[in-house]
Amino acid sequence: MKKPWHDQYDKFVPRSLLYSNLNIPQVLDRSVQNYPEQICLCYMDRSITYQQVAEASDNLAKWLSFLGCEQDDRIGLIFPNSPQFVIAFFAILKMGGIVVAMNPMYKAPEFTCIIDECDVKCILCMEDLVPLIQSLSLEHPIQRVITSSSQDFSTISPDDTITQKMILDKDVVSIDPVMQFNDCLGTDIANIELDYTYSADRPAVFQYSGGTTGTPKAAIGLHRNIVANTMQFLTWCDLQPLEETFLAAIPLYHVYGMVLALVLGIRLAARIVLIPNTRDIENLLESISDGKVTFFPGVPNIYATIIRYPAVQEGKYDLSSIKACISGSAPLHPHIKESFEKLTGGKLVEGYGLSEAPTATHCNPLYGKNKIGSFGLPLPDVDCKIVDVEDDTKLVKDGSSGELLIKGPQIMNGYFNNNYETQLALKNGWLHTGDIVRMDEEGYFYFVDRKKDLIKVGGFQVWPNEIEAVLNAIEGVKTAVVAGEAEDTGDEKVIAWLVLEEGEKVEVEQVLEHCRKNLAAYKIPREIIFVPEIPRTGVGKVLRRELIRQYKEKRS
Repeated sequence: MKKPWHDQYDKFVPRSLLYSNLNIPQVLDRSVQNYPEQICLCYMDRSITYQQVAEASDNLAKWLSFLGCEQDDRIGLIFPNSPQFVIAFFAILKMGGIVVAMNPMYKAPEFTCIIDECDVKCILCMEDLVPLIQSLSLEHPIQRVITSSSQDFSTISPDDTITQKMILDKDVVSIDPVMQFNDCLGTDIANIELDYTYSADRPAVFQYSGGTTGTPKAAIGLHRNIVANTMQFLTWCDLQPLEETFLAAIPLYHVYGMVLALVLGIRLAARIVLIPNTRDIENLLESISDGKVTFFPGVPNIYATIIRYPAVQEGKYDLSSIKACISGSAPLHPHIKESFEKLTGGKLVEGYGLSEAPTATHCNPLYGKNKIGSFGLPLPDVDCKIVDVEDDTKLVKDGSSGELLIKGPQIMNGYFNNNYETQLALKNGWLHTGDIVRMDEEGYFYFVDRKKDLIKVGGFQVWPNEIEAVLNAIEGVKTAVVAGEAEDTGDEKVIAWLVLEEGEKVEVEQVLEHCRKNLAAYKIPREIIFVPEIPRTGVGKVLRRELIRQYKEKRS
């Protein structure tokens, strides 16, 4: 396939890059060695230096080893955007573990699925989740829980010390199955040595994804994948060491935030302003204004909320420090892009990525041509081809639509314990994205449709099959079908169609209450529609598109 996209790169972006062999903890080490007193994290009006993050993560890593965690163990990480997440993330990797980050909004069935499949034995979480985690541990192999309060870092300052040295003996010390996060940070176990000089080809992160089939599974992101993607983006976005302040508003428990808001920021020795709750729009705006944020990866809905917020329109907040923003997870409406750039004076460019390529493979140029409806150009060293949907050995004609296949240094190693899905996704060495796209004559790519029926809500992946299983468990429900409908913000709305058993009566509130108990809030259908039957093909396949068509027709 031709590579016309190279001619559209900004002048400072090379076609190919030299990639580091560093693993992720070594990326942190390099910034600590060069800039130990530089502010690393800003949270709740407090600041934590790079040296403090390094010491705290060292101490926690030693505790994880002391508690019996071993190399390649999958360790659960259930924190919002906070110093706890960052410190625990690096601690897990420093002791050789694999990060299994989970959304704190998950319910018991969602946690159970991931904990079971990944064989998670140790979990770090906020204290309000401890009762739920302990209830799971009665049936599942959770051996240790390290818990933290939202106030644990509310009083820390760069002058504070959080370390005392101790020698601990496993055979003598009695350890509670539930430990306090700050107790671990405050103790340096002197008789445990850390060695994280391991290869960058080892797994770093398991990120759950629906892949091309829609069935949730753990995509294995290697250290090399993540470090390579940070190199691509610091070049693409013209970011400079020590000069940037990042806004970490998108969730760090997803690879989008993990790579572009955290690891990329660490690589640049940037200040990282942590936003635990994006619904607190005033805190977000104050953080940008007061913190002089320069780089802000996000999703269309966040940018839409900012430009529509009355206080922003009244000029209450100074957002002029913003230089570059990356928008992902959903199409970026041209009006949002134009209004945001006019408001801030910075650049807002749309990109494309997936959990199987942590985290992105395409992006519009920062200063070059941005085309309406395009998610941009392949990043340096990313190769693409567009193949026939029915026969992936056939390339489509120029300008035609087909499935996007990708190669690049950020492509995952496979799915954990799932050779069948791995072979499907990485057939012949190409990542099969399951997304239908087209490419124009200049190498800009356009999203056409999804080969699967994945729904994206606020940057989160929502799988219809999962919600349908919950709905079908409701007494009186015969069949449930779920689909997404695009909204003006670029988000999608989850809609459920229910066919009831003959003679049964089910109320909407009954359905919603059941969903609240079994699904994270963003997965709960926004609309419940009762129908006499579900449209299907001649072989019995559900016609979701027909349901959406009927829905739109009735609304108009």
